[in-house]
Amino acid sequence: MMTTNSAAGPYKGVFPVAPTVFDDEGRLDLDGQKRAIDFMIDAGSHGLCILANFSEQFVLTDEERDRVMEAVLAHVAGRVPVIVTTTHFATHICAERSRRAQDLGAAMVMIMPPYHGATFRVPEPAIYDFYRAVSDAIDIPIMVQDAPVAGTPLSVPFLAKMAREIEHLAYFKIEVPQAAAKLRALIEAGGDAIVGPWDGEEAITLMADLDAGATGAMTGGGYPDGIRQILDPYVAGDREAALDAYMRWLPLINYENRQCGLAACKALMKEGGVIAHDTVRAPLPAMHPATRAGLIEIATRLDPLVLKWGK
Repeated sequence: MMTTNSAAGPYKGVFPVAPTVFDDEGRLDLDGQKRAIDFMIDAGSHGLCILANFSEQFVLTDEERDRVMEAVLAHVAGRVPVIVTTTHFATHICAERSRRAQDLGAAMVMIMPPYHGATFRVPEPAIYDFYRAVSDAIDIPIMVQDAPVAGTPLSVPFLAKMAREIEHLAYFKIEVPQAAAKLRALIEAGGDAIVGPWDGEEAITLMADLDAGATGAMTGGGYPDGIRQILDPYVAGDREAALDAYMRWLPLINYENRQCGLAACKALMKEGGVIAHDTVRAPLPAMHPATRAGLIEIATRLDPLVLKWGK
């Protein structure tokens, strides 16, 4: 197994989710995929995440997942660390996906607790065994994705217990309501075992989460340069500059979070010539023209790299 990434880190900073790029008929566009990756690196991403929910991982076949993972990891070629989402309900499939991601050069895997639909969940002992089995199969860190979409409550004591007892489980992307309070409690309960407490949800709660101790932010992929304008001064101790930047960028963050969802990144990338098509796969609906116009109007005022990178 490839273990060269295991000693790297701790991983911190802005690790946006890369979209999965499709052509106008909804087929994989790997050339567009590579352009999206190059833009995101040029825009200041400390690292990337692929095959996440904002990557439309749920509309891909297993073969397509492999093609995207192989293409992206080969194209990045170590320029930045890449987190690969390997979520699956079945323990052995999640472990196999995670091992394959590691062997191709992933720096970390991100995994939601096992769930299916609104009600198929498993109890805490089974979740513990699930993550432990994945950890036993790999040598790179695991990020627990604590997201409402899984419908699985993950208590702070349980997360801290897993962090202390499961070797590679050390990062946590917290997306639940009142994320800052949970991050603060998790850091207090888990101590040094909590290597990476991270902010999620497009950075809409970024300032509160940073104040709670977050060291990373996993956002949408459209404007890493904007998120850097908030995070960099904060880390440097310039709270006023961080707050000013947060107030500038929050309308766009809010518009992405509340109006557009995963389609925002693609619309911005198409507008700026990064990708040729902003297709989301059916049955996801295309963005309404009025919603798109509102997104571009707000983004234009901020002059993000995405709107000029490809022009």
